[in-house]
Amino acid sequence: MRHGSVTYFDASGKPVLPETVALNEQGCAQASAAGHAFAAEGIHFDRVIVSGLPRTVETATRVLAATGQGIDIEIWPEFEEIRGGRLSTIADADLKDAFTGAFEGMVGEDKRFLGGESVGELMDRIHPAVTRLRGQDDWDTVLLVLHGGVNCAILSLALTGQRMFLGGLSQTAGCINAIDVGEAEGDWVVRFVNYSPPAPLQTSTRSTTMEQLYEQYRLSR
Repeated sequence: MRHGSVTYFDASGKPVLPETVALNEQGCAQASAAGHAFAAEGIHFDRVIVSGLPRTVETATRVLAATGQGIDIEIWPEFEEIRGGRLSTIADADLKDAFTGAFEGMVGEDKRFLGGESVGELMDRIHPAVTRLRGQDDWDTVLLVLHGGVNCAILSLALTGQRMFLGGLSQTAGCINAIDVGEAEGDWVVRFVNYSPPAPLQTSTRSTTMEQLYEQYRLSR
């Protein structure tokens, strides 16, 4: 999953620390809706793994509450979202690309997100974590509650079998993806991507998450 919706900028466009931001009202509803979707299908999780950022912990907690499963939540910091730099240092002319460039088309490894971490650096920590998880034999079904960029990295690897980053894989807040994996390195298949239980057809907006955040932040410039 991707975590539920959060409010990264206040009404004036001032950013909230991404390390501390919590789910907003919509995000709480999205997390609970995902939990009810899992419960309706009778899905039992053997393990639940989050990045440790509050928005992932809260989403996982609400999912488990809706499913009635008392599972300890594991924190894997390797799965934290791609890290941005200081927004104030980005020139106006470069601002839109800084927000959206890492999520457009086939993204090069040297592409940096908000002037911070590069896509290559993100994959450097995501790929080994995925390999480690796949090598552990104590689970059949695991729930990962992570982030849009992190999920793109995982889905890109599963879809291509290569070190690639497909930035155009939309990850709506609170969405569910399903990947079946086997024991061999290339033995996995993407079942579905970006299923949003509260609104499966996603007709409320035509903008991506990063396009929306770019417009919100512009208010402070």
